[in-house]
Amino acid sequence: MTDASKITSRDIMTKSVIAVDSSITANEAAKMMEDVKVGAIIVMENNIPMGIITDRDFAVKIVAHAYQITTPVKQIMSTPLIAIGPDESVWMVADLMHTRGIRKLPVIEDDKVIGIITSTDLVNQLAVSTNEDIRKMYHESVIKVYKQYSPYN
Repeated sequence: MTDASKITSRDIMTKSVIAVDSSITANEAAKMMEDVKVGAIIVMENNIPMGIITDRDFAVKIVAHAYQITTPVKQIMSTPLIAIGPDESVWMVADLMHTRGIRKLPVIEDDKVIGIITSTDLVNQLAVSTNEDIRKMYHESVIKVYKQYSPYN
């Protein structure tokens, strides 16, 4: 059984993360995201994670503000970067994503991005944990009823 209270951000994160320099253009970033099939890229300045650009940023910021595709991602990225450590609980991840209204949460350790958690990752993990918790409670209830009413006890 998986105990949801013991699951950490490291357990549910996707380890492959794309990071780019803040000077690349929106067009280059979009092509990279399409090629690799990811919905977010971490934006770096001097090897330090400074922001994130998501597929939503392209829709909202570029289209709504009429930015050119040659605009550097530094001008489009969401900043400051909201991130979490690798040993935080899945409940902390859920709370942070909910309260900050974000769908993608980088995992940072020693100033390095080691993974990313998407809202889909979180929902999948919580669904599995909840199903396992329900199965465990059901099993315990059946055993309790069996012991109480079984003529073989």
